[in-house]
Amino acid sequence: MAVKVYVVYYSMYGHVGKLAEEIKKGASSVEGVEVKVWQVPEILSEEVLGKMGAPPKTDVPIISPQELAEADGILFGFPTRFGMMASQMKAFFDATGGLWREQSLAGKPAGVFFSTGTQGGGQETTPLTAVTQLTHHGMVFVPVGYTFGAKMFDMEKVQGGSPYGAGTYAGDGSRWPSEMELEHAFHQGKYFAGIAKKIKGSSA
Repeated sequence: MAVKVYVVYYSMYGHVGKLAEEIKKGASSVEGVEVKVWQVPEILSEEVLGKMGAPPKTDVPIISPQELAEADGILFGFPTRFGMMASQMKAFFDATGGLWREQSLAGKPAGVFFSTGTQGGGQETTPLTAVTQLTHHGMVFVPVGYTFGAKMFDMEKVQGGSPYGAGTYAGDGSRWPSEMELEHAFHQGKYFAGIAKKIKGSSA
């Protein structure tokens, strides 16, 4: 049976969505892995989103909390808000109480990826504080570590991401993920899918 990896994200302006696309490509490159991309429900009104200059949502399907239980591994992506995950993703996690009671996610591998506005805006605090959500569900946090190799030490260009996962800097919103940031995202997807495949294989 194929290993099911879900990429579940929230993206207001599209930066996290762009990373999600590359993560899907990376995870899909692993034989025997089936990847599905989802977005979490929006909690802001169209009026508020319009005032914030948010573009229309993509046609990526909306996931319900209960559907998380169908995955063998899950990568969560979100932008930062004051060094923590955006409230849309937090609201989604807050709605997973039923899964917590049933321990439906316990033992499943999970990873994170993210977008921040600036270099000091949460490339480490955002994923670090997100780990509490995974911990309460008993999920197995899979950081990317330094497996991306020498490129993580490149000081020539500004680049998002950290040992916690792939990341990008949005700046004022006009900066899009760089080639290196997209490579990091692809690598994370591939690396995570390999881990998820091993975990499922060992429990089969």
